[in-house]
Amino acid sequence: MALSGPQKTLAQTVSVVIVMGAMAWAAVPFYDWFCRVTGFGGVPGQAEVGSDEILDQTIKVRFDGSLNSGMAWEFKPVEREMELRIGETGLAFYEAYNPTDRPIAGQASYNVTPYSAGGFFEKIECFCFTEQVLQPGERVMMPVSFYVDPEIVTDANGKFVHTITLSYTFYEIDLPESYAALDQDTTTDLN
Repeated sequence: MALSGPQKTLAQTVSVVIVMGAMAWAAVPFYDWFCRVTGFGGVPGQAEVGSDEILDQTIKVRFDGSLNSGMAWEFKPVEREMELRIGETGLAFYEAYNPTDRPIAGQASYNVTPYSAGGFFEKIECFCFTEQVLQPGERVMMPVSFYVDPEIVTDANGKFVHTITLSYTFYEIDLPESYAALDQDTTTDLN
């Protein structure tokens, strides 16, 4: 059965809306994947293990920490910068403190600058890979282990990078269900 003119136009319009909606839905995860794979926008990569190659050439890594507006924690790097050989595994710590009287969950977003270094900065382990929950008055040291890929020295833009800044911003997220259930049990016990 053939569609008439108005029916055909309506079917095409609905098809375009569905395709555009699917593309919009897929854009965020695709962009996130693209940035992680290529280092675009200063997004560091993730590695299972450290580099096999360590060069005699060094690079300086600076550390920065900030909080999204409304996040009640205190958050800062323990060490502001370190110099390490390219390919060498580095270990840095950030300190977080919850000065409130309630548990707070947080998640860190991160990037590196200059953006051209993003594809060469590899994290092995990081507190930013999972959500963090701090109890009232709790202070923690959060580690990040990383290395700078030796291929940076042969990259057209990367070879001019001598300092990389690793930045984190913590923002508040909803408490995990296990904490919400625990909080309700505590409230019930108090009544």
